[in-house]
Amino acid sequence: MSYTALYRKFRPGCFEDVKGQEHIVTTLQNQIKADRIGHAYLFCGTRGTGKTSIAKIFARAVNCEHPMKGSPCGECASCKAIAAGVSMNVIEIDAASNNGVDNIREIVEEVSYSPAEGRFKVYIIDEVHMLSIGAFNALLKTLEEPPSYVIFILATTEVHKIPITILSRCQRYDFRRISIETIAARLRELMEKEQVQVEEKALRYIAKTADGSMRDALSLLDQCIAFHFGQELTYDKALDVLGAVDTEVFSRLLRHVIGREVTGCIGLLEEIVMQGRELSQFVTDFTWYLRNLLLLQSSDDIEDVIDVSSDNLRRLKEEAGMLETETLMRYIRIFSELSGQIKYAPQKRILIEIALIKLCRPDMERDIGSVAERVRVIEEQLENGVVAVAAAGAVESVSTPVPVKERPPLPKAIPEDVQAAVERWQDIVAGAGMPMKQYLKEARLSLGGDSRLLIVVEDGLASDYFLRQEGHKELLEQMLADMTGREIDVTVQTVPDRETFEQSYVDLSQLIHMEIEEE
Repeated sequence: MSYTALYRKFRPGCFEDVKGQEHIVTTLQNQIKADRIGHAYLFCGTRGTGKTSIAKIFARAVNCEHPMKGSPCGECASCKAIAAGVSMNVIEIDAASNNGVDNIREIVEEVSYSPAEGRFKVYIIDEVHMLSIGAFNALLKTLEEPPSYVIFILATTEVHKIPITILSRCQRYDFRRISIETIAARLRELMEKEQVQVEEKALRYIAKTADGSMRDALSLLDQCIAFHFGQELTYDKALDVLGAVDTEVFSRLLRHVIGREVTGCIGLLEEIVMQGRELSQFVTDFTWYLRNLLLLQSSDDIEDVIDVSSDNLRRLKEEAGMLETETLMRYIRIFSELSGQIKYAPQKRILIEIALIKLCRPDMERDIGSVAERVRVIEEQLENGVVAVAAAGAVESVSTPVPVKERPPLPKAIPEDVQAAVERWQDIVAGAGMPMKQYLKEARLSLGGDSRLLIVVEDGLASDYFLRQEGHKELLEQMLADMTGREIDVTVQTVPDRETFEQSYVDLSQLIHMEIEEE
């Protein structure tokens, strides 16, 4: 006899075997006991949570000759025929491959024939969101007013794709993701029946990896048992089969990131790659690791939610105290974005390396979270009396003492014509044409040593425009005269960047409304 996969061998045969969907099971059982059975049901939820299994159990229960507390007896002729897949009363349709109008019209025509035996004809349409718009329209009238002996059960993983006209005609049941505890308990129960030795830690890791899907958990467990057939399935063996990484590696990686050690991060990733680990799973698990750290920072009574050993919990608490919450959220954001990019990427390793460098080098990004992290780094360095100075072309930063430069002194007086120009500066900029308008927006106003208006621009296109191209400086002076009614001499100077301006010049736009006497 050929081998039967675990998820098929242990498919629930009655409502009592269904795990994690008690809210749906109880409702359906009560409907059967009270004989208040609906004509159309919509089962929606993620994969492997029991939608099709419950639909088949429900089909058996409504046709069962001797139902027990709303569940099928499993012994009558109807139950055996439906379980064997030979009953004419239960019709299963895969909408992924039968999604046309003609396929639905066949159903509509068959609906007019009453069941040869039993009470109900049950149509189970799986992946119903795959039906075309024409097929949905063909089903609409029959779904709204079917014969009394017909029940439709529609199952889908993408309920948002179903037309509202269909949704309004069905009783909707949302299937929840199954908890790690429930999946692990079910796996333990089945392994006792199979007489297979499995370490508890391995079961819990498989349950976590399944992401709420009982079918996925059974498939992963089947894979692990086959690889180590005849041996006890330990946690380390499960990691080997699934291409996963131990949490100790995540701890080492995080400490490299906290220390901004790019070389250490890349070296550790090299180890993971050489061990043949699955990189997509590595990204998912490291994101989960960071999530546990964030939970520990958020609450003092969160240990029960975090599924780790006591040794790992102590290490997590230590690492949670080494990070700011904003920094940790930035790490999670970067790796969450990476998990969406890496699924179909041909160069997964390169994407991970870029993400790790981003974690270690917040100056590579310009978002608010990265700026906050850069400020935090600078504050730490200032506390130690040094600031980081990046050498041109260098990857690693070096710490060099930098003397604090005194700010330029405030002017004792501002000439009237200069003050008039500063007060009307926004109007002058607005009246300029491109590209002068853009250069003036970025320019800074200051006062020269001879009390002349000083316009400071960054070295590059702006400085070339005013200093090396004839007529532009004169045009600016004419605009100032027209706007203020005064002849104003302008001096244009260049600086390499805005920081240099702030250290070397007084910004008149910040001082013009202060109480400084006029000449």
